[in-house]
Amino acid sequence: MTVRLIWAIISDILEETALALIVLWGLPKLGVHIPLAGLVAMMVVWLVISVATYRAGSRALKRQAVVGLSTMVGTRGKVVRRLTPRGVVRIGGELWEATSSSGDIAVGEEIIVTAQERLRLVVRRDSSGTPYRGLDDKH
Repeated sequence: MTVRLIWAIISDILEETALALIVLWGLPKLGVHIPLAGLVAMMVVWLVISVATYRAGSRALKRQAVVGLSTMVGTRGKVVRRLTPRGVVRIGGELWEATSSSGDIAVGEEIIVTAQERLRLVVRRDSSGTPYRGLDDKH
């Protein structure tokens, strides 16, 4: 079990205990009486909400970071539509409009992002010699 799961279980036990104490001890002092079946129903609902929240949070934490223009500098890709000097490149499975800063670049050549201009990437030929594998490799 992960630390996060253990913490979720412990915190849920503490929350359920607090709920039971409030219903069984606190509310009766205020003249509010909730039957035992009502307490059990509230605890079950609370448990379902806790499990759903844990699962949604786990999925969100596993999701990869969204790639945006501000994080693109240094990212590698391939030319999809010839850069003369404008064209289209593929980076991490996404298509981006790009401008070449190193002259015309043919389809299939590997590029590296050097800057951004508004919603367009500025790229140059990748002369590192490392083959592009379709990943967002940073140098």
